[in-house]
Amino acid sequence: MPANKDLKRLIRRRMQKTGEAYTTARAHLLKTPKSVAPFSPPGSPVPASAGAYATLAGMSDATIKKATGCTWKRWVDAYDYAKAYTWSHRDIAEYAHAKFKIPDWWAQTVAVGYERIKGLRAIGQRRDGTFEATKSKVFPVPLARLFRAWSDTRTRMRWLPEDLMVRTATRGKSMRITWPDRTSVQLNFTRKSAAKAQVHVQHSKLPDKPAATKMKAFWTERLAALEEVLTQ
Repeated sequence: MPANKDLKRLIRRRMQKTGEAYTTARAHLLKTPKSVAPFSPPGSPVPASAGAYATLAGMSDATIKKATGCTWKRWVDAYDYAKAYTWSHRDIAEYAHAKFKIPDWWAQTVAVGYERIKGLRAIGQRRDGTFEATKSKVFPVPLARLFRAWSDTRTRMRWLPEDLMVRTATRGKSMRITWPDRTSVQLNFTRKSAAKAQVHVQHSKLPDKPAATKMKAFWTERLAALEEVLTQ
């Protein structure tokens, strides 16, 4: 089961860090009280206080509180009380959505932040060990025109000359792409106003952090090129 795999991963990390036997490390994790300091991968410092949570999560307390009504400390307290550090990513996100009525996107954000705080993943890393690069940009054009710049092959080749394969596309909402190296790109489109629209790029299944850093720079450059095409 995914939850068991996640728990075993945490146990192994604690064993490496403390030298404890498997049963001792497991017992300690299952008795973790709320408001404890988060676990970190071997060799990384353990934050001394909840003040480090925002840094680990990659999002400020002010932003997460405005969107969800809770600071990172309150989210960590709630999840630790429920022993969510033994759950799969899907279950952690669903808990925020179902119990606290958080919208899906923010439930995912809370889940990822919690996993980073608990040492289950690094920034840019997924629970399966692969990495991802993300980039968002707002363009001064209507949503339909922005979506067409991706869906129309001739237009796309003007700013993204890659031999990619569009797997699925929902007009004005989303697109899934297989990259030439078989990694995956998920696009989400949002209408900001009648004359503005945003695209969020999530490039996943990358092998390591350097690859994620490289692709983030790539998407920053390509989205700037897209803006030039759209505003000509």
